[in-house]
Order: sequence, then C-alpha cells, then structure tokens
Amino acid sequence: MTKYEVEEKTVEYLKTVFDPEIPVNVWDLGMIYKIDVKESDDEGLFDVDIDMTFTAPNCPAADFILEDIQQKLEGIPAVKTVNVNVVFEPEWTKDMMSEEAKLDLGFM
Repeated sequence: MTKYEVEEKTVEYLKTVFDPEIPVNVWDLGMIYKIDVKESDDEGLFDVDIDMTFTAPNCPAADFILEDIQQKLEGIPAVKTVNVNVVFEPEWTKDMMSEEAKLDLGFM
C-alpha cells in the first residue's frame, strides 16, 4: 500500500467508529482533527498518528471509542503502529460536523 492508500483506508475505517450515544461516526462528527501517516522503520509499513477530541471532555464512551479506533486501524494491513492523541484544543463544536451529520441529528 502507498501512504495515500493508508490515509484513505484510515478515513474509511474511522467512518465505522461510532459514539454509542450518538448515531453518527467520529469522522462525520468532526472529532478527528489530524491524521498523520509516516513511513515506519519497517519497509512497506506505516505509522499512523491521530489527533482527536470528544464532543464533551467527560465523554463516558471515551475508552470504548479509543479502543475501537485502535483495533480497527491496526487492522489495516500496511499499518505498523497507531497512536491516538486526545486533545481538547480547539474545543469541539457542532460546526465541526459534516453536513450529513447535521442533517442526521436534526441541526439543519
């Protein structure tokens, strides 16, 4: 796989991770701030670093979501390591959601 293909797969897999309290995936909720795919020390493999946030700092599903992301992204054949950094700057707002998510949740 190429770096670009790993980036595409990462987004595809993130779209399968849902907050159990909100019927929208973490990608469309705008919880993913950054995806950085770098070549690993092992030829042909990549390390994936993600910066993400939660819709609330005390999200009760945080551990579940982080575990789901970790497991799914480690399932991409060319991925060696996954590092998920939780950040709260900038603070998440409804404006970060995709148009589709806003429609699904009745914000439009």
